[in-house]
Amino acid sequence: MSTELIVLAWGCILGLVHIFAAGNAKTKQYGAKWNMGPRDGALAEPEPIVGRLMRAQANYFETFPVVAAAILIVSVAGVTTRWTAIGALIWLAARVVYLPLYIFGVPGVRSAAFLISIVGLGMILWPALF
Repeated sequence: MSTELIVLAWGCILGLVHIFAAGNAKTKQYGAKWNMGPRDGALAEPEPIVGRLMRAQANYFETFPVVAAAILIVSVAGVTTRWTAIGALIWLAARVVYLPLYIFGVPGVRSAAFLISIVGLGMILWPALF
């Protein structure tokens, strides 16, 4: 299996980490009854860490489908290269670093990690576009 597809599989695992981290934090704040219930009522403002985990999760799932599509496009088209593999690894590493930076509220560096992930995404897409 190609490096790009392996990265895609690890990206799915990272997505699950986001889901469970945010879900666990919300359950700690709002309780197990809320988690197992219909979640119909209005909630109190999330605690800072809960809010950060929710925003990090939302950010991840805004870009993950684009990365997944890019990896699948270059894989199916047969245009994977050493650079698409490096781009995929850069994307994954930057996204792994992004989560704790967001949790701990590190400004600037968190944005840099996001931009680095976008560079990795561009490296994946390049052969499909040109």
